[in-house]
Formats: sequence, C-alpha cells, structure tokens
Amino acid sequence: MKVINEIPDFRNEPLLVLLLGIITCGLYLIYWNLKVSKVFNALADREVLSPVVAVFAGCIWPVNMYFFFIVGREGFPKLYDYLQEEPKDQSILLMLLGFFFPMVAAMIVQAEINKLYK
Repeated sequence: MKVINEIPDFRNEPLLVLLLGIITCGLYLIYWNLKVSKVFNALADREVLSPVVAVFAGCIWPVNMYFFFIVGREGFPKLYDYLQEEPKDQSILLMLLGFFFPMVAAMIVQAEINKLYK
C-alpha cells in the first residue's frame, strides 16, 4: 500500500452512514458527499468531484446518480491503485443504487473508503 499523507481521514461505519441518513432524512448525505469528494479528489490529485456537485447530489436525484457514477468510474480506480487491488467497475451499480437507495450506495462507498485506513 502506498503512503497516504494528504488524504483526509474520513472513517465511518457503513451502518452509521445508513442510520444517520435515515434519521436526518438524507441531510447527513450532503455532508457525507462533501467529505467523500475531498477524499477522492485527494486520491486523484485533481478535482474528480466538485463540492458543488457534492452538495446538489444530496438534493437532486439525477445529480445524485451522476455523483455515484463518477465515484464508481473515476474515484474507485484511484482508490484501488492506492490499495494495490484489482480495479472493479461499480459505476452502474452505484448509479442505480444512488437513484433508488442512495443510503445503500453510500454504505458501499464508505466501506471501500474505510479500506484506506486499515
């Protein structure tokens, strides 16, 4: 595993993401989107997800689908490069879950991000 020094520390239990998303009626996911975008932007050394997209993804369903699609298409490959794992394209799965069950998509992404800090 490569050395991670400028990656923001954003560890959460995936179940906590689900529960906070339900309890706050999805408002927690706006904060979560912002934190996740910072992690993936740091991993890629460029802006993969802008903060504007992250905020609107918590409010507008089509933007939410786009957010999770970009996480799966551009964010996860950088994550797997750092972890030195075989890349998996989960963009379509995350996009569909982002539309129908956004909190479940967030749980999947959080579980993958947590691998950075093990």
